[in-house]
Amino acid sequence: MKRCTRCVLPETYPGIQFDEKGVCNFCRLFKGKERLQKSMQKYRLRFEKLLQEKRRSGGYDAIMAYSGGKDSTYTMAVLQKEYDMSFLAMTLDNGFISPQSLDNIRRVVEGLGIDHIIYKPRLDVLSKLFLHCAEEDIYSRKGLERASTICTSCMGIVKFVALRMAIDSSIPFIIYGWSPGQAPIEASIFRNNPEMIKGMQEQFTVPMKKIAGDDIDNYFLTAEHFKKPESFPHNVSPLAFLEYDEREILEKIQAMGWEKPDDTDPNSTNCLLNALGISVHRQRHHFHPYAFELAGLVRAGYMERAEAIERLEEEANPVIIERVRNRLNKGIG
Repeated sequence: MKRCTRCVLPETYPGIQFDEKGVCNFCRLFKGKERLQKSMQKYRLRFEKLLQEKRRSGGYDAIMAYSGGKDSTYTMAVLQKEYDMSFLAMTLDNGFISPQSLDNIRRVVEGLGIDHIIYKPRLDVLSKLFLHCAEEDIYSRKGLERASTICTSCMGIVKFVALRMAIDSSIPFIIYGWSPGQAPIEASIFRNNPEMIKGMQEQFTVPMKKIAGDDIDNYFLTAEHFKKPESFPHNVSPLAFLEYDEREILEKIQAMGWEKPDDTDPNSTNCLLNALGISVHRQRHHFHPYAFELAGLVRAGYMERAEAIERLEEEANPVIIERVRNRLNKGIG
């Protein structure tokens, strides 16, 4: 398969074009590391100013969307240490969190002294949804350029459950542990706008309800939430404007008792379901759903090209995929 000679995007990636040197159009649009560093400084200062304005005297400063993976673990630890933020960590248990990741979550929140809740949606509802997504795309093609249909569904629920909690408790921030390849610097800080959120919610709930019925409503905003626009929080993805070094991140979180799971795919450090999502996406769309993220990390100098290619070309463990499918089928009874 032909790949960009500078990053790792393949010839099958939507909208890709190569020049005579084999460099893709996405790389040609990249302004360079120096420009990126300036933007990072700008957004870091913006975050610090916003935190000063919104920090609560009592109560939580932020909900941390805490998956237990390396990036969200590191993000939460850094913000607590460097910015003295008070967190409510929220983990959505989709039924497929690695047992090692569950141990990591417990060790980290206890070690950092962070309040934590596990939100576990009904397995039968999620199983209907994920099995359908394994057979058919339910979102626009554009929306699937950076994540599989299964992961998009799961993350949609995570985002709106966190948003409900933040609005209900007037918590000013939701923090995500997206890597710099997942969250572009321009989108690293933004205020949730009720009208924008209403449209975004419909993109999830309309197709989801056709599959799983009205039980989906429990995970999304109600009409009452939209009556409180002043309580809509800011979303922040700090790794887009903080220094990012994967090896250093692993060293720091391992010192906190975090251990890398040995039963997940190379692109996840917490979720078994991810392997099925990747496998289905590659078969259906002929490119890896993590290609855009890893290409961004390579382009910005956060990852070696060879390492990214190795991750993209490694096949998912068929035993794990079969185990996930069996659990999903049992989940719907």
